Amino acid sequence: MRVAVTGAGGRLGRALFQALADAPFTGLSGPIAWTRAEFDLDDPGTIHVVLDRDRPEAVVNAAAWTDVDGCARDPELALRRNGEAVGDLAAAPASRGIDLVHISTNEIFDGRRTDGQGYGPDDPSNPINPYGASKLAGEVAAAGAYHGAGGPGGTGGQLGIVRTAWLYGPPGNDFPAKILAAAGRARAEGESLRVVGDEFGSPTFTHDVAEAVCELLGSGDVAGVHHVVNSGMASRADWARELFRQAGMDVEIEEVPASTWERASTPPAWGVLAPTPLPGGEPLRAWPAALADYAPTLLRAVGR
Repeated sequence: MRVAVTGAGGRLGRALFQALADAPFTGLSGPIAWTRAEFDLDDPGTIHVVLDRDRPEAVVNAAAWTDVDGCARDPELALRRNGEAVGDLAAAPASRGIDLVHISTNEIFDGRRTDGQGYGPDDPSNPINPYGASKLAGEVAAAGAYHGAGGPGGTGGQLGIVRTAWLYGPPGNDFPAKILAAAGRARAEGESLRVVGDEFGSPTFTHDVAEAVCELLGSGDVAGVHHVVNSGMASRADWARELFRQAGMDVEIEEVPASTWERASTPPAWGVLAPTPLPGGEPLRAWPAALADYAPTLLRAVGR
């Protein structure tokens, strides 16, 4: 199977490309990497060029504008890149009968849930920030493209929407890397480390998401909405504590509310997703176990 990955230069895109390169169903030629040079959200018509050139049988769309604060400062641009451009992208493979896996986010939910349960695929969406609104618009646009192509005389391609949350992984500059740097600064200043304690989510390793997407593609049935996250939940402070425990670091943490720092975007306070079953029946591993695989690489990178 020829599989192309948009956004192949990003954090998740890199993990997807590597996982697909190791997957038996992509064959000797391996996956196709479409970086911004091949497909640009600001020029979504380029999808026709690369589809005609590379002729994939499936596309994984990991291209997105993920700067949540940037989206809040320019919501119209966010909607064009994460919403309208996704509709344009999806229409092209849909009209050709090509499967599409579109990556989305937990931020399509408002985070006001109080029952301690993760959001499921059928729970009502209600984004509270422009990033979440733009990503929801992308889901709707992609679904519209495939619904239209699946009508009488349609070509039969499948759409899978994969929602994930709190991604981390190479090449760094993620929450674990930033919290390690913040801990170093706090220690140098003789202060405790302030970490948000009232925002909860599903810390998720990009490697694991990529493997799950490969499992979906390999099954031949990508259709539907999939919540792909490492199991369990954590606050930002919980996540930091577990990282320091695994690193053997003694760091004093002071939990503070998210309102401590002024931000352009307001994240959902409860951003936990309930994982959906994968074709093999096994959920992704617990988030501390996934973090343990990443921590040595991260610690080497920061010289620990």
